[in-house]
Amino acid sequence: MIFPIWLLWLIPIMWLIVLPANFLIDLTVVVLTMKYLGIDDIKLHAKKVILRVWLLGFAADFIGTFCMFLVNIIDFDYQTPRGRWWYENLQNAVAYNPLENIYSFLWVVVCIMITSCCIYFFNLKFGLKKLPIEERQKHKLSLALAVFTAPYLFMLPTAWFF
Repeated sequence: MIFPIWLLWLIPIMWLIVLPANFLIDLTVVVLTMKYLGIDDIKLHAKKVILRVWLLGFAADFIGTFCMFLVNIIDFDYQTPRGRWWYENLQNAVAYNPLENIYSFLWVVVCIMITSCCIYFFNLKFGLKKLPIEERQKHKLSLALAVFTAPYLFMLPTAWFF
């Protein structure tokens, strides 16, 4: 993910950059991994799968974004000590600066891991399903996509932009 999805809601024009950039990143990972795995007809195979891989990556990113947003859905009364702690250490920190404390950092790390797992399984089960390569190669290609296209920029503090 070239930019955190939640930031795209704040700055919608960024979609014009994010969509092609994500496509190029996904394509690069697919092509380089296929090359590394010694797969023949890379151009033909990449053409077959890149659109699904790209769209499934966005689906996984939306799931990760929803997981990040859960801190706002889980709401406690701010007048209680637990509510103040939740707001200060998770709600506010995840939204504005995940690097602010260990709790928000770990929450976002878990969200990135969930997204990465979704990328892996979505590609393995749907994105690469019809690709005529060995099952072992599909696993490795899905893993490469999960590792190299995970939304590490979820850690990017929104506070830097406002």
